[in-house]
Amino acid sequence: MHIILFGPPGVGKGTQAKLLEEKYNIPHVSTGDILRGEIKEQTELGLKAKAIMDSGNLVPDDIMVQMIRNILTSAKCKTGILLDGFPRTVAQAEALQKMLTELKITLDRVINIEVTEEHITERLLKRAAETHRTDDTPEVIKNRLQVYKQNTAPVKNFYEKFGILHTVSGEGTIDEVFNRMTSEFK
Repeated sequence: MHIILFGPPGVGKGTQAKLLEEKYNIPHVSTGDILRGEIKEQTELGLKAKAIMDSGNLVPDDIMVQMIRNILTSAKCKTGILLDGFPRTVAQAEALQKMLTELKITLDRVINIEVTEEHITERLLKRAAETHRTDDTPEVIKNRLQVYKQNTAPVKNFYEKFGILHTVSGEGTIDEVFNRMTSEFK
């Protein structure tokens, strides 16, 4: 199974991805986690990405696309993948579609999780307090939501054309959201 979890920052993609990974036994690949790992290791990619992420902007497409190609062709993802945080632009979605075609992989679903901006801000500020993330300040959150609206939200239209976009509400308990998501797989 090849799935993309889609939505603005703070809607619960990572939380839901872990549950989906357990239920369907497919690897969860979070580009945010990969980039944070690169930052922690202080790699060249990580240092470049940190400056970009700390300002609330998106990491350039060429870096992200190559990273995803490496993951998709790894042994880890032979039976499927659950992408979280990619694609974030229409150009990335187009590059991913081209890559999937080349690799003879069919994307099964794109699950779009929707939550109000107010709720997103509350969630991200709470996460910042709990995890000490430097990219979850009020100013950066506002910028990330604006960047999402301008650059990422149009990706929904791209996947609507393929008939694989399914929208679920991210409001409610973790279990309620998970049940809404898994009902999209029937």
